[in-house]
Amino acid sequence: MAKSSTHGVRYIGLATIDDSGVLLKGQSGLSDNGIYIIDGKGEGTITANITGLEQAGTPVYANNQVKLIQHGKQQPQVALTVLNMNNDVLNKIKGYVSDGKGGYVLSSGDKPNVALLLCSEDVDGTLIYEGFSHGEVTETGRNHGTDNNNLTRADATLTFQALEPLKADIFMDDKGVQQPYKVWADDEPGFDLNLMYKEVFGGFSDVQSLRIPKKFKTTTVTQTSASPTSVTAQ
Repeated sequence: MAKSSTHGVRYIGLATIDDSGVLLKGQSGLSDNGIYIIDGKGEGTITANITGLEQAGTPVYANNQVKLIQHGKQQPQVALTVLNMNNDVLNKIKGYVSDGKGGYVLSSGDKPNVALLLCSEDVDGTLIYEGFSHGEVTETGRNHGTDNNNLTRADATLTFQALEPLKADIFMDDKGVQQPYKVWADDEPGFDLNLMYKEVFGGFSDVQSLRIPKKFKTTTVTQTSASPTSVTAQ
């Protein structure tokens, strides 16, 4: 059974979808099959911090005491720092358009609909997936600094803000209400990688075509009498 503590970022997958929630492919999408895995030579995700999974409750008083606590809707967002992401893909997910002469400007039209899937793992190697089937990506600024005897990196920092799913039958809770965020563990009964990708990425059905980083156990957890639980890389 999966543990609550995770480590690392194994990979992030992205796609763009149309206004009905269907995956875009080819020139309209992020790749021939529509999915872009941020992984390759010198490329990957440095940090991915998810916030807004729940709103703090608001106490409601009656008869001089708290009678109930009201909870707002989920408003998730992901703060991303990425290493050497393909610039054409970066421009597409942000909504920048080409002038045909090597330049890109932010479109004044609607932002692209973006889907995102984040894969990490627990200390036993169980893969944990966190998915958002619909959202928008912004890059609010860029920081540059002079090089000296070392390179001063300026990695892309992005914010993904999740929205309600565009398809009507996905990300449903037990009350029949759609939610913007869903989490999976690959050791759960009934887990199906293909069905997960289909749900997150607008009907995608070609997982075998993806260059997904292979699953391998990266850590072991050992107990010693002299120290608390420690994680040792293999």
